[in-house]
Amino acid sequence: MRVDQTRPKGQILNLLRLAHDSGASDLHLIPDSVPCLRVHGRLVGANHLRLNLEETRHLAYGIMSDRQRARFERLREIDFSFEVEGLSRFRANVFTRRGKTAAVVRLIPLQVNRLEELGLPAVVDGLAVRPHGLILVAGSSGSGKSTTLAALIDRINRTQAKHIITIEDPIEFVHHNHKSVVSQREVPGDSPSFASALRMALRQDPDVVLVGEMRDTETIETTLRLAETGHLTFSTLHTRSAPETIGRILDMFPSDQQGRIQSLLSSVLEGIVCQALIPCREEPGRVVAAEVLIPNPAIRNLIREHKLHQIRSAMQTGQSDSGMCTLNQSLAKLFHAGRVSYETCLEISPDAADLRRCLERRFPNRRTPE
Repeated sequence: MRVDQTRPKGQILNLLRLAHDSGASDLHLIPDSVPCLRVHGRLVGANHLRLNLEETRHLAYGIMSDRQRARFERLREIDFSFEVEGLSRFRANVFTRRGKTAAVVRLIPLQVNRLEELGLPAVVDGLAVRPHGLILVAGSSGSGKSTTLAALIDRINRTQAKHIITIEDPIEFVHHNHKSVVSQREVPGDSPSFASALRMALRQDPDVVLVGEMRDTETIETTLRLAETGHLTFSTLHTRSAPETIGRILDMFPSDQQGRIQSLLSSVLEGIVCQALIPCREEPGRVVAAEVLIPNPAIRNLIREHKLHQIRSAMQTGQSDSGMCTLNQSLAKLFHAGRVSYETCLEISPDAADLRRCLERRFPNRRTPE
């Protein structure tokens, strides 16, 4: 949704600038509370001025257009993006809590990060040159999924002559045409739903399609069919591991349809990147830990037969050939590079006992805390 870049003024513009200059990822505007910033994953007060109901409402309305205000007053919640020229892009969610207006604003850089700047495993770079298939980027909220997807799209945009269609709610990173042509579509401004936009995408001569979110079975199946018909397709899920990501897709469907979806997913899946942002050990900031699955014949067969509990073992077996790695292997590498603490690794790890074994196998002469 295009918005007036000069709209935010006064106190809200000052808060947006403070969030940007502080390196914050989010700004929270909650009535009866001070404005808060999320900096390196932690909430901190932006100042000592507690916002009352009218002040919070005024700040939230200051980032919305007249059309967005009308939609918010009708639905009591709204998700949208906007840009302050020369500062940053922002994704905002204005909502009500116990009848009172509140908002959370996420900062989105004007410039898309390059893949090599993100600290992801080298194998991720190869996903951008796959000719077709489905690539999923997963992780919890705030784990950098959108940043990774934007970097993958940017790599294609700068190196290949393709037609790239993105379907988002709302549009976050803005891509300018380089070697590719990029058509960014927003739900509901440009299309009533993800499923509708995906159906129309087949008639828009795409090479690459990004689906911002797979919310329902119709969108998931249409996304899978798009990948099956020879298009490189990207999407995202809020999951913490590669097996969980596969399981989440399958569990969205009734049991009598799961066999069909298992077969389809096993044939079109080209990669899963599950990432987490972890506080650095001795310096401000966070570093990415990533689990990467690149399906080989054994893993495709496990998906087809719904033996998801065996996928992690297959990933460990096939890592030397394809560059796959589990989250615990990524954590172990970061720990022994001195980037993150042992305690933090245990907090993030989906299997602390396996992490200890991973550390012992990888670094048998290094001692870890009990």
